[in-house]
Amino acid sequence: MTHTESVETRPEPLSRAKSPGIDAAKATGLLHVDQTASTAFPFTADDRSAALALTAETLTAAGIKTTDRIVVALNNDGDLGGVLVAEAASEIASAAATVGPRGRMRLLRTLENIRANVLVGTPTGVADFLARLHLEFLVDPLDLELRLILLTGEIADPKKIEHLGREFGAQTVELFSDPISGVPIAHKAPKATALIPTRNNLLALAPSATPVADGHLAEIVVRYPWHSTLADASIRTGYLSTPDADSITAPTHTYGDLILIRGRWVSFTALTRALRGIDGIAHWELRIARQGTLDSATVFVSFNRDSLVANGMWHGRIAQAITAITPISIDVEIDPHVREDSAPPSIHDDRGHHL
Repeated sequence: MTHTESVETRPEPLSRAKSPGIDAAKATGLLHVDQTASTAFPFTADDRSAALALTAETLTAAGIKTTDRIVVALNNDGDLGGVLVAEAASEIASAAATVGPRGRMRLLRTLENIRANVLVGTPTGVADFLARLHLEFLVDPLDLELRLILLTGEIADPKKIEHLGREFGAQTVELFSDPISGVPIAHKAPKATALIPTRNNLLALAPSATPVADGHLAEIVVRYPWHSTLADASIRTGYLSTPDADSITAPTHTYGDLILIRGRWVSFTALTRALRGIDGIAHWELRIARQGTLDSATVFVSFNRDSLVANGMWHGRIAQAITAITPISIDVEIDPHVREDSAPPSIHDDRGHHL
C-alpha cells in the first residue's frame, strides 16, 4: 500500500485553517498558535509529555548522543519550536540551550561558552551564521568543533547543505518538523531523499487540495496518534512532495495560502486583508527571493493615482499594516508608475519554492 492510498482509507485530510481540532476559539491547554492566532494546536500536560518524548526519539534517530552539548537557534516567538527541541534534547544529551535565531554574535558566544558540539537551526540561518563567521567575526568554522548540525523549518538546497557540512567539518541531517504542532517527527539522512518517520502512522501523502503547476506532486499530511484529542486527525501541511510507492520524499515545494519565508509561514490571506483597507492600491505583489544566505520578501505596490506614489505617510501605512501581521521583515517597494486598472494581489517566488 502506498502512502497516498493510506490516506484514501481515512476521512478527507483537513486544511490547517479548517481543522476543528485546532480552532483557536475552542482549543484549551497550552496552545501553539499560528501567526494570525486563527489556529491553535492544543497541548494538555500529557500531550506535551508525549510531544517531548516524540521529539527526543526524533533527535536520537537523527544522531544526538548522550554526551552531546546542544544549542538550538530556532524561532521561539509565537511557537514552541526552539523551546520544545531544547527541552527534549536536554533529556537525552548532556546539555541543551535555546538562543533563538536572531543575534549571530550571541549564537557564536553561546556555542563557545557552552562548548557545544551540536547546532540546530534553519538551513538559511546556519548559512548566514557561516557567512558572518568568515566576513565579520573572522572565525574559522572548524574551530567551533561541531560534529553534527540539524537543519529544519525550510526547503533547503542539497548542495548548500553539503557545503555547510564541509565548512563546519560536521555531519548535516535534516529534520522534518510538523508545521502545525512544531514537533519534529522525521529526519532525512545526508544525501538521501526520503524522510524517515520516527514512528509509524505519522506521515502520509494526499492529492493537493487545489491544482498545482506540477501535477506529479502530492501534499504531505500529518497524523497525531500520540495526541489525546487529535488521534484520528489528518491535517494538510502545505508542503508538497514527490509521490513514491515506498517512501515520502523530503518536501520540494509549498502551495496554497501559506508561504514559507525564513522558516516562518506567512498567510497570504491575512496580508490581503491587512492591505485591503488602504485606499489607492491598484495592485500589489509579494516577491520572495534568496539571493544571498537569507530569504528576502518585498511587497511591490502599484497605486491608482499619482498623488500617492511619493506620499510617505501612505507608504508608512502599508509598512505598518504588514508589520502588524507577521514578525518576518517584509520591505515595501512602490511602483513609480500609476496603474489605472485594478488586479488581484499576486505572489512571485524567485526561489521556485511556492507554487
